[in-house]
Amino acid sequence: MDISIQKKYTVKEIRNLTDSTYVVRMNRYGMGFKAGQNLNVGLTGDTEKRDYSIYSGIHDDYLEILVKEVEDGLVSRKLKRLKPGDQMEVDGPFGFFSLKEKNISTKKFIFIASGTGIAPFHSIILSHPGVNFKLIHGIRHTHEAYEKAHYPSGRYVSCVSQDKDGDFHGRVTDYIRQNPVDKDTLCYLCGNVNMIYDVFDILKDQEVPSENLHAEVYF
Repeated sequence: MDISIQKKYTVKEIRNLTDSTYVVRMNRYGMGFKAGQNLNVGLTGDTEKRDYSIYSGIHDDYLEILVKEVEDGLVSRKLKRLKPGDQMEVDGPFGFFSLKEKNISTKKFIFIASGTGIAPFHSIILSHPGVNFKLIHGIRHTHEAYEKAHYPSGRYVSCVSQDKDGDFHGRVTDYIRQNPVDKDTLCYLCGNVNMIYDVFDILKDQEVPSENLHAEVYF
């Protein structure tokens, strides 16, 4: 079998993180990818497909994606009903939201995510365990701190807007204003487009150079 043209992937596990958010694990079939890239995913034979960032690391022998089921979602609702042994159609990997090799061991990073926009950072951190980072995760409720135990102690900060028992009560923008970013930090943002625009403005006011800002709009 030529793995370069393999498009049908077998589901190994569906892991529910909340009532609406889950991880799909599937066979990897030798697919190579860079941490931060995404896959185009759908049910076998279905014309509707969506892009999801790869959640697993480059050294794992499986692929994972993090999915949030949305009420009118044409793909997310169908994926949640899959069972081990079912097949999916997968294209990719795609995208350029990855760390440059020369920076991984020499630079300081801040990863800023909202909701399931944390997925590419989960892959990056698993893939590059020596990377110097802080991960800022904007969520509404503390139960949406998806698998926070996967991150090294002190590296993950949940910014919780609705509950008061997270690491920080407030939005990501509030946290960044109160904790200015060093100018030499490489900043990667993934998530809601409004969050990205607002954080970009704050970082520019903090004199972080534009060449240090990288974004992936997730929804």
